[in-house]
Amino acid sequence: MKYILNIGLILPLVLVFSFTSISFSNTKLKGWEIDSEYNQLYDPDAVEKLKVIVKDVIEVVPMPGMAQGVGLVVEDRDDGELYTVHVSPAGYKSKRALGIRKRDRLTLRGCFVEIGEEEVIMASKIKVGKKTIKVRLTSDGKPFWTMPPDELKRELSLAE
Repeated sequence: MKYILNIGLILPLVLVFSFTSISFSNTKLKGWEIDSEYNQLYDPDAVEKLKVIVKDVIEVVPMPGMAQGVGLVVEDRDDGELYTVHVSPAGYKSKRALGIRKRDRLTLRGCFVEIGEEEVIMASKIKVGKKTIKVRLTSDGKPFWTMPPDELKRELSLAE
């Protein structure tokens, strides 16, 4: 009888915490989902490669209602043009975890998209020295933050 009572108390708590963590993780990625309007802008056939210098590591909210993301302000090393780069949702990789700093020289792969009145780059791969940061598949642009854990682990191991 004691065990039935304990299970009757514990089960509802487990369910509450499960739904809380699900909704919390969804809010950290809101608008960054694979089928989102934002993600549909990414065109893997239009990926370009740029050599850039980091001017700033910033927080971005690409579209109204989206969760906060991590971005970069970069300067093209060839023509001096400044660009904003969207890297990933902050819930996937924080500014600190990104490990990129002002004045870093990067090789950046991504595609140019227009959001509102602004042209930005949606990153797929960033190379800093010998370190490679992959955030989207090259083949189809699938964001790493939308992958199941086993697929993500496999893809990240290929980046090393």
